[in-house]
Amino acid sequence: MGEAQPFPAEKLVVAVLLSEPADKAPLLAALEARFGPTDWVSPELDFVWSHYYDAELGTPITRFFVSCRTPVDPALLAEIKRTTNELEREFSRGGRRRVNLDPGLLSLSRFVLASTKPSAHRVALAGGIYAEIELVFERGAFRPVEWTYPDYRSAEYLDFLLHIRGLLKAAGG
Repeated sequence: MGEAQPFPAEKLVVAVLLSEPADKAPLLAALEARFGPTDWVSPELDFVWSHYYDAELGTPITRFFVSCRTPVDPALLAEIKRTTNELEREFSRGGRRRVNLDPGLLSLSRFVLASTKPSAHRVALAGGIYAEIELVFERGAFRPVEWTYPDYRSAEYLDFLLHIRGLLKAAGG
């Protein structure tokens, strides 16, 4: 019989959708207040993959990734998602979100996103939060799986996440 061991810590990555540039600095400060210092913030990219968020967030929408310096216990992913949902509410105005925050965990072997939406390929964690493997790392690169979102298949996102994986690896992760 195998013995349960503590999970290795993983890199917390928050994917941010933002439509109001003035919200970026206060949002980064709020993320650091909750999750500790960051070690990298990606360049912003135009979010052209869907119009799903246009009515609520406004346009144009940009995406960027925030990499938190200190790796976290992956068992905390549900709690982290609830915290990012609270931040979305704090940044809301007039009943509309101005930011969308998607926390994920990056290990040397995969990238997982948290979600509030159930689906056959998502695993229930706690408190209505699910985990979804978005990418697996094989032969020196991240590889999408069948349900990977189109934007997470893009060369830019894959490059950003590979960079963050390098930060984790350099830190001994």
